[in-house]
Amino acid sequence: MTSRWVPGRPVAFTVVGAIAAAVHWAVAVLAVERAGIPAPLANVIGWLVALVVSFVGHWRWTFGDRRAPAGRSARRFFVVSACAFACNAAAYALLLRFSPLRYDIGLAVVLLLVAIFTYLASRRWAFGHG
Repeated sequence: MTSRWVPGRPVAFTVVGAIAAAVHWAVAVLAVERAGIPAPLANVIGWLVALVVSFVGHWRWTFGDRRAPAGRSARRFFVVSACAFACNAAAYALLLRFSPLRYDIGLAVVLLLVAIFTYLASRRWAFGHG
C-alpha cells in the first residue's frame, strides 16, 4: 500500500499523540513532584510509558488500515520514537539550562515540536508496507 493521504489520519494521530503526550507529561511531572526524580530522568520515564500508549493507539486507530506486520511496525515505531525522544531530550535539556520557562511548560513545548517528525516518519516508514 502506498503512503497516500487519508483525511482522518492526522486527526487520529493528533488525538493519540495528545493522549500519549498527556501521559508523558503527567508521568514526568508526578515523578518529579511525588518521587523527587530529577526532571531529565523523569522525562525518560514519561517517554517509556507514553511509548506504549502511543504505539497501541497508532497501531489500532491511526494506521490500522495499513495492515503492516505488528512486530515490524513495533520495532520501527520504537526507532522513530527513540529518534524523536533524542530530539526531545536535547531540546528539553537546552530549555532547562537556557530558558526562563518552568520545567513543565518547557516539556509541553518540546513535546509539541517533535510531533510533526513523528507523524511523517510513522506514516511513511513505521506503519508502512515498505
